[in-house]
Amino acid sequence: MDSTIGAALSGLLGTIIALAVVLGLAWVSLRALRRWQDRGLGGRDGAVERQIRFVRALPVGQRERLVLVEAEGELMLVGVTPGSISLLRNWGSGAGAAPTETVATTETIQ
Repeated sequence: MDSTIGAALSGLLGTIIALAVVLGLAWVSLRALRRWQDRGLGGRDGAVERQIRFVRALPVGQRERLVLVEAEGELMLVGVTPGSISLLRNWGSGAGAAPTETVATTETIQ
C-alpha cells in the first residue's frame, strides 16, 4: 500500500517538475521573440521606440471601423473596411493634441 502511494506521489512530482520546465521554456521563448520583433521597430541599445501607436477604434458597421493612429508624431484618422484602408484626416505633428473636429455624428431617435 505504501509503495503505491509513493509511486503516485513521485509520478505527480515528476509531472509538476515537467510542467514547470515547459512553462519556463515557453516564457523564455516568448521574451526572446518579443525582443527580436522589437529590434525591427527602430529601437537602439535595447530601448524600444515605437513609431506607430494605436490610440482608439470606433466600430461604425458590421466590419467597418474608424481607427485613430499616431505614427511618428502625426495623429491620423483611418477608415478600415474589409476591402480597403483610407486616410480620412491627418492632424500633422500634434503628438499630444486632441482632434478638434468631429468626423461622424450620430442622431438620437426618440
